[in-house]
Amino acid sequence: MTAGRRIRRVEWVAGSAVVLALLFAGVATVASAREDGSGADRVTAAPRTPAADSADAGFARDMAVHHQQAVEMSFIVRDRTKDEEVRRLAYDIANTQANQRGMLLGWLDLWELPKTSAGQPMAWMAAGHEGHSMNGMNDTDGMTGTGTGYRAHDGSLMPGMATRTELDRLRKASGRTAEVQYLRLMTEHHEGGVDMARGCAKLCTVKAEKRLAGGMVEAQQSELDEMAGMLTARGSAPRS
Repeated sequence: MTAGRRIRRVEWVAGSAVVLALLFAGVATVASAREDGSGADRVTAAPRTPAADSADAGFARDMAVHHQQAVEMSFIVRDRTKDEEVRRLAYDIANTQANQRGMLLGWLDLWELPKTSAGQPMAWMAAGHEGHSMNGMNDTDGMTGTGTGYRAHDGSLMPGMATRTELDRLRKASGRTAEVQYLRLMTEHHEGGVDMARGCAKLCTVKAEKRLAGGMVEAQQSELDEMAGMLTARGSAPRS
């Protein structure tokens, strides 16, 4: 193993540790808020605890799932290319989204709400869209309807999420092919995430969560521009 490869391996091992540390830190930091403040403060805050079917809880659950796949794709591509530009982007995305995922799951812990839902993904967006609900949507062939009219399929539960087939293809690719596949998949993933974050910024009621959603929109829009340039440099473009 060359010195360069040893350094890169150490960097990514360290990066993995950072991702895990950030995830647990996010949960611990938010959960610790349960012990802060006086009893009177807690009583005052209690009525503002989101309900299980609220936009706040729905966004936290769905975005945690969405983020987890972004982390997974980023760790796949790190082993499929030696390109430092793509690896650096993948590291940044994995780090950021693992941290945010920890915060989202931490809030659900704080609110004493389940981290998974038996209902349809993104139902919280449908409930807040022009007063319409999802009750009239039917599932066909085992596919789930969402508030956006999206039909879950092949492991892709929400808009922007890659399918199992696409993830398998990424795992088998290498070099420039892997880079392009990753950038295309992550572009679509960010576009779906931005739509969800905008939905929370509009519908959520918890100020900290609304701020996080707004930050996601700004950061992921910036990364979308960066990925567009990286695709162009590789003679490619996002999928239509």
